[in-house]
Amino acid sequence: MKRFILLISVAAAALIGSTTLSAQGKFGPDSAECIKYLSYYTEYYKQKNYDSALPNWRKAYNICPPTSRYTLLSNGTTLVKRLIQSNAKNPEYKAALIDTLMTIYDQRVQYWPKYATTSLNNKALDMYNYMKNDPAKLYEGLTEVVAKNQSKTTPNVFLFQMNTAIDLYKDGKLDPETVINVYETAVGHLGAITPKNDKEKENIDKTISDIESLFVTSQVASCDNLIALFGPRYAADPQNLDLAKSIVKMMSITEGCTDNDLFLNAVTTMYTLEPSHTSAYFLYKLYSSRDDVDNAVKYMEEAIASEESDVETDANYNFELAAFCYKNGKNARAIEAAQKTVELSDALDGKAYLLMGTIWGTLPCPGNEIETRSKYWVAVDYMVKAKNADPTLAEDANNLIGQYSAYYPQTAEAFMYDVTDGQAYTVSCSGLRATTTVRTQK
Repeated sequence: MKRFILLISVAAAALIGSTTLSAQGKFGPDSAECIKYLSYYTEYYKQKNYDSALPNWRKAYNICPPTSRYTLLSNGTTLVKRLIQSNAKNPEYKAALIDTLMTIYDQRVQYWPKYATTSLNNKALDMYNYMKNDPAKLYEGLTEVVAKNQSKTTPNVFLFQMNTAIDLYKDGKLDPETVINVYETAVGHLGAITPKNDKEKENIDKTISDIESLFVTSQVASCDNLIALFGPRYAADPQNLDLAKSIVKMMSITEGCTDNDLFLNAVTTMYTLEPSHTSAYFLYKLYSSRDDVDNAVKYMEEAIASEESDVETDANYNFELAAFCYKNGKNARAIEAAQKTVELSDALDGKAYLLMGTIWGTLPCPGNEIETRSKYWVAVDYMVKAKNADPTLAEDANNLIGQYSAYYPQTAEAFMYDVTDGQAYTVSCSGLRATTTVRTQK
């Protein structure tokens, strides 16, 4: 029996020795200690006994190579972050812990490239959480992550980078060109992401919108700054479609920056090299700002006719065209565009009806007492439709109904022209026709 036990002991020792030798490469020169502390901390970690896991993890981290096990580093970031939170009132120790956390992230990226993208994104989020008091260092770190991950960067990281860049600009530590480049890069990478589902698409769209809002409200991109920055670039490469798109995008969201030659030239490049409803719409905006009504209408009609634009976009385009034509005395075209808006959009039909009623209420209508006032019956018809379609317009519609109905003819006056209340009546005025119902003042 003693001999049997001895044999088992020898065999076990040989097995352990063999395991140690085979594991030495992965677990380092002190493989037995490495494996021991990996095992100790892991058991505590699984039980969520983080206080007991921490000293054993420290031993493992100091003994084991970073390549020994990925969880040594990924669990380490969790444990160090807990330590940072518990030492929030000890600034020196907290700063040292944050440096340790960043080092662990760097090791994750270096030794486990398979997970580098995720590690860099998590590093960026933790930088933003823990390094806000050092915006220059934070900006440098976020910019490095964006440069490495590009369109694989978590959307919020672009927002954090933009916000930090603007803060540095306001402190005089970044120039406008740098901030503009941050904006361009962020929007470019976000636009290159292919969303996996509707929720992700919604998040990306919201992030782009938030970045644009930050950019606009920061007033970094004054029109003069944009012209000074992009003017020479465009002059050197006028057929660069991506550059033209950037110029148009930024100038279009900068107040009062669409009525200049650079914007015109960039939009024209877009329209020539890549005709689309967007480039046609921008040409409409440009010519409308210059009071070139015919060209403005022409390009808006091209934007609407484009097969690329969807129904919602076409509805918005038609309503904008209707308002523009009304403003510039093209009443028949305004009515036509407003009617098309009603056909395309339930969301805009109330506003379209209100606009049509306003147009009818202001038309010059020659003729006798009935012919000059009959337009108000049509105007009121549209006001009723407007408030029925969109109750939020009821107050405006009712105010206009009160104004227009005050111009209805008297009953006796209508009788003189052989028209009576409730009678169908066709109104013809300024090239427009509509069938309505006679109404008089009692």
